[in-house]
Amino acid sequence: MVDKMMKYSFILLTSEKEGFLEKIQELGVVDITRSEKPVDQDSSIMLEGASRAKKVLDILEGINYSEDADAEAIAAVTIEIREDILGYVETTVEKLKNLKAAHETSQKQMAAVLPWGKYDKKALDSIAELGYTIRYYCMPSKSFDPAWAELYPLQVVEEDGKNTWFVTIAPKDEAYTFPANEIAAPSCTHAEAAEEAKQIKQEIIECKAGLLNAKDYIPAIKEAYNSNLVTLDRYLADAAGEGAAEDHITLFTGFAPVEEDARMVEAFDQMGVLYIREEAVEADNPPIRLKNNWFARQFEVFTSMYGMPVYSEYDPTSIVAPFYLLFFAMCMGDAGYGIVLLLFGLALNKGWVKISMFEGLGNIISILGVGTALIGAALGTFFGMPILNLLGPDSPARGYFEFVTGNVATPMGDLPFQMLLALGIGIFHICLAMVIKAVGYTKRFGIKENIATWGWVLLIVGGLITLLLGVGHILSAGAMRWAIIGIAVLSALAIYIFNTPGRNPLMNVGSGLWDTYNMATGILGDVLSYIRLFALGLAGGMLGAAFNDLALMVKGDSVITWLPFILILLFGHVLNVLMSALGSFVHPLRLTFVEYFKNAGYEGKGAKYNPLTTNKE
Repeated sequence: MVDKMMKYSFILLTSEKEGFLEKIQELGVVDITRSEKPVDQDSSIMLEGASRAKKVLDILEGINYSEDADAEAIAAVTIEIREDILGYVETTVEKLKNLKAAHETSQKQMAAVLPWGKYDKKALDSIAELGYTIRYYCMPSKSFDPAWAELYPLQVVEEDGKNTWFVTIAPKDEAYTFPANEIAAPSCTHAEAAEEAKQIKQEIIECKAGLLNAKDYIPAIKEAYNSNLVTLDRYLADAAGEGAAEDHITLFTGFAPVEEDARMVEAFDQMGVLYIREEAVEADNPPIRLKNNWFARQFEVFTSMYGMPVYSEYDPTSIVAPFYLLFFAMCMGDAGYGIVLLLFGLALNKGWVKISMFEGLGNIISILGVGTALIGAALGTFFGMPILNLLGPDSPARGYFEFVTGNVATPMGDLPFQMLLALGIGIFHICLAMVIKAVGYTKRFGIKENIATWGWVLLIVGGLITLLLGVGHILSAGAMRWAIIGIAVLSALAIYIFNTPGRNPLMNVGSGLWDTYNMATGILGDVLSYIRLFALGLAGGMLGAAFNDLALMVKGDSVITWLPFILILLFGHVLNVLMSALGSFVHPLRLTFVEYFKNAGYEGKGAKYNPLTTNKE
């Protein structure tokens, strides 16, 4: 549900607003109307400083050199950081990046000059001064002709079985040809290249040690980051204040939950500030704070993904929660996969597994796992295996699983039970959405503006209920016929004649016909969209069964065949769980955001409750 808010209008001298905002921050529950973006150069600087601190925090919190090849050397170095910590981390990270590239280049250079061995560069230079040129060659050993040594002044330097390195010498002024391509002379000896690589390596170790030492500053950076955000938040709230009386008086508007009202009144009276309090209404556009039980609260993330309700709008979370759980479970459709999700969610909650993208989602993953395990068991699949095949011939549950898996004839003919179940759930979901829309719109805008809405509810929902009562022989054929006639007449009057009271009846008829076209095409498409609940569950089950069959194909009597059997099962089901989980996350969102929210008339244009506080964690 949407938490009720109190509206506070504050009037104070402009000179007092800074101290006032600081006290509001200390209270931590008042949402002051503020700008959502930096309003000038000062706030831009504050935001840039906060962003810079956040990037440095992300870098430092991700540093762990315990598995580094030079872990002991890094730990042994102590770096004293005397400059600005943010600047130090930024420059060190950039320097480390360049050093790693340089070290990679030095490694390649070492490998290139290694075959030439150790030599005296001064002696080589003296040969050039005497008028001779030394040329360097490297070629595959199978292409090297030893007879060249008899035709040219040639010296083999190195031969490793694959390549041969050699040099030739000739006077500078004489014409020279040789049946091989010359390569560049070595820029240094191997010892010199190794020394350069060693120096670069030491600098890398020092940089890593410096970043490791910089982790000690994480608490201080967090405190500075939080302080920067708090200051920025107060600054933007200050900028949102409305000046009056030649800018000597400032007016602020704030909102706080109703249950905090007594504490707020006491605090404002102690401040000595002039204020007006009243219950917030939709026209005030108050911020939205959702208030749900533990189960529904786990699904508030989906409501906020679409958009918070406006103040007088209903909170859809209590409806989203059970249906999203049901949709997800049907899309996964496997009891074994549900157990895997449950264990994964528990591991996240216990801290046994730490994955940043799943941080804080342990509860909802566990809930989805439990739902998937129960629905998967009800639909008869366990790790791609039909539960029916695991039951004995005399098991009392065989009849049920033969029915849900379609192994026995049913009154539904050739249509799969699970497909009809998905369509039935879709019809119920859309009917529920239409009822909620009619009730919600009537509460917000009045019955006069929603006669047509109630007409459609009566026609579709009332008609379906009447048909079900007739099929179930609760209503006699005659009573059902008169009930349908009555529903048709009342619905037609509401949809085509009285949809907009006071307007030209012909315009009402035209409007009703247009609504009929939209409803006929829209409702049919919306209901058919729920077939995805059956299709995704079927696809996941078939893929799981295919991996089981592949594993059984390679499994023989030999112990050796157990290894590929286990590997295929692990790889196949892990892959299937990941793909099924992705589809099971996305498609229920579509059914919620498109089919349900559209038919429920949910707008989702509210602003999230964001109070001024001294802690922006």
